[in-house]
This record gives sequence, structure tokens and C-alpha cells, in this order.
Amino acid sequence: MAVSLIDLLDPAHTAVVTCECQRSVLGEDAVFPALAEAAAKAGLVENVARLCDAARDVGVPVVHCTAERRADGRGANRNARLFAAAARAATPFDPALHPGLGADPERDFVLPRLHGLGPFQDTGLGSLLHNLGATTLVVTGVSLNVALLELTLGAVDAGLQAVIPVDAVAGTPPEYAEAVLTHTLALVATLSSTQDVIGALKTPGREA
Repeated sequence: MAVSLIDLLDPAHTAVVTCECQRSVLGEDAVFPALAEAAAKAGLVENVARLCDAARDVGVPVVHCTAERRADGRGANRNARLFAAAARAATPFDPALHPGLGADPERDFVLPRLHGLGPFQDTGLGSLLHNLGATTLVVTGVSLNVALLELTLGAVDAGLQAVIPVDAVAGTPPEYAEAVLTHTLALVATLSSTQDVIGALKTPGREA
């Protein structure tokens, strides 16, 4: 029997996680311009910002998972074409969060990673979520090609529920991103929308 969105998104046991919502990934001088363009068309930054604001309003923790690369490249992976492309990029892979998110440095958590394909790779994310009492993640950000897949599958492997607002994630090309949502992530996560997730978090009678 399917679990309702309201039951899944109990604020006492939910966390919102953003994946690579950084200036250098989603901004004007993005490392991967096609991805930034797809995210912009989807209104991703605006939707993620709305979700984060709603989460804070009801006491739900917000965790920003970022990727970074040293100027000298030390400590970074070199074993895939993706890493080679990042190394060649003219724009530095800056971990600074996109300003449109409206991140709250006093309340939000930021977990950077120097290596690996996604946030569950040796960043302490699993331990942090356990300590916060989270059993459900609202998964947002980029990309559906790689990092967001690792994040969602890692969450499920860790025994967590995953909820994906489909208008707060992106990949490239868009038709491939849609296929990943439909044929892969729908099998392991609950697909929803920004508005419906906010509505569930703010169900009357249980606001913080």
C-alpha cells in the first residue's frame, strides 16, 4: 500500500537536501552550460528556494551538498570522462551556493565533497541525517545524469525514503532526464511537485 505524501513528509523526520546547487553549476558561467540551461528552463533555483524556505518554516533541516575542486586538482577523481571534463573547464568548480537559494548560514548545513560521483560518497551525509532523525529526504538539484542518481540510490540503500519534486531537479538533455525520472527513480522514490511537497510539509496542525 502506498504511503501518503503527508505521512512521508512528517517535519519531525524529514530533511531537504540540495545537490550541487552552486553558482558554478547553475550560474551564468556554469561549468556545464547545457545543464545550467536545462535547470533555468525548469525554474529549478526558484523552486528549490521555495522548498528550503518552507522547510525552515516548519523546522525541517536543509542540507546543501556541494562539489568542489582544488585549483591544483589534487584529491579529485581522474577515472571517468566526467572528471576530465570538469578538470578542463574554463570556469573553476566553485563550491559557493547559488545566491538565488537564499541559504541560511546559521540554520542550514553545508557538506562539500572533493571526490566521488555524489553526496553519499564519504561526505558524512548519512551520519548527519541519522543524527537529525531524518527518515525521509526531499531530493533536489542536479543532475539526474549522475549525482542526483547517486544521492537518491544512496538514500534508499541507507533505508531512507526519498521524495523528488520533479520541478526542482534537472538533467541533460531534458528528454533523458524525464526518462530517468519515469523509468528509474519512480521505482525507488516518490515523485511529486514543489507545490505538493510544500503543502504536505505545511499540513495544518503540525507546523513548528
